[in-house]
Amino acid sequence: MQSFELAPGYFISRIIRGGWQMAGGHGAIDAATAVEDMVAFADGGIVTFDCADIYTGVEDLIGRFRMRYGDLRGAEALHSVHVHTKCVPDLDLLHRIRKADVEAIIDQSLRRLRTERLDLVQFHWWDYDAPKWLDVAGWLAELRQAGKIANLGGTNFDTEHMAAIADSGVPLVSMQVQYSLLDRRPEKAMLAAAASRGISLLCYGTVAGGFLSDRWLGAAEPAEPLENRSLTKYKLIIDDAGGWDWFQALLRALRQVADRHGSDIATVASAAMLARPSVAAVIVGARNRSHLAANRAISDMTLTDRDHEGINAVLSAARELSGDVYTLERDRTGRHGSIMKYNLNKGAA
Repeated sequence: MQSFELAPGYFISRIIRGGWQMAGGHGAIDAATAVEDMVAFADGGIVTFDCADIYTGVEDLIGRFRMRYGDLRGAEALHSVHVHTKCVPDLDLLHRIRKADVEAIIDQSLRRLRTERLDLVQFHWWDYDAPKWLDVAGWLAELRQAGKIANLGGTNFDTEHMAAIADSGVPLVSMQVQYSLLDRRPEKAMLAAAASRGISLLCYGTVAGGFLSDRWLGAAEPAEPLENRSLTKYKLIIDDAGGWDWFQALLRALRQVADRHGSDIATVASAAMLARPSVAAVIVGARNRSHLAANRAISDMTLTDRDHEGINAVLSAARELSGDVYTLERDRTGRHGSIMKYNLNKGAA
C-alpha cells in the first residue's frame, strides 16, 4: 500500500477507508462485524480511516475499533492507524457560534474516538453568509496549539474560502472534496490554489456511490426513489454531467481499461483520480471487507497513456458542472442542496 506524507512526519495510506456508509441512511450496521471489518482493512495496509462528528455512530465505532486493534496487534501497530474526522457545526448554530461550542465538538470527538489527540480535523461550514467561518478556523488552530488536534484540514470549501483560511495563517494540510471522473469541479481553480499553498486533496465520491462500477454497465436508468442517499446524490451529478447515455459511454470506456488490467470499473475510476495532481488519497466508502482486495489494488494500478486517452475521449463530451467545489450543494433550495442534512451536531453544542 502506497503512503503519502500529508504533513511533516505524518504518513497516511493513499487509500482511505470512508465512514459515511456506516452512518444512518445506508442500511443496518452490526457493530461487532464493522469493527472486525476495520481490523481487516488495517491489516491489509489501509490504515487511514475517515469519519465525521455528524456521521451517526461512526466515531464511536472507530473508537471501538482502535481499542480492539490495539489489543490484537499492540501499541506500535495502533500507532500506524490514523483517523480523520470533521468539525461540522450545525447550520442553526453558525450565526451565534462561540469557541466553547467548537471545543465541545472537538471534545466529543476525542471521547468517541477514545484518543487524547485527533490526527486530522477537517472543518466544514454550511453557509458563507454566516460570517464566523474564519473565526472558527482560527479557534481550531488554537485547539491544535493546545494539543487536542495534530493536523487541520477543510472539507467542501470552495477555492476562495480555502485560500482565505490558509492565507490567514491557519495551517491547512488538506482539503477533502468531491472529485471524480463525473465531477471535475476542483480542476477549475482549486488544484492550482491548493498546490501553491502546500494543501493536498483527499477525494471522496471517486466511484460515485457505486455508480462507477460494473453493476451499472448496460443497466437501465434507475427510477426514484433510489436505494440510498449516496445514489440519490450522485445520480444528480450524472444528470448534470451528461445524462444516462453519456454515463454508459463512460462505463464502457472504463470497462475497456479494466479488461486490459484484469481489473474492474470501480478500481479504474479511483486509480484515475489517484493519479491526478495534488491528490494525496482517495476515500473508498466500503461497508464491509468484501471489496478490500479491490480497494488495495487501486494504489497498485498505473494507467497508461492509451488508458487515459480512452477515458478522456468520453470526458471531453461531458457538460461542465456549474460553480466551484460544492457550489451546487450549498444552494439549500436546489436539487443538490435540498437532500442534505444540516443540523446533525446538536448533541455537541
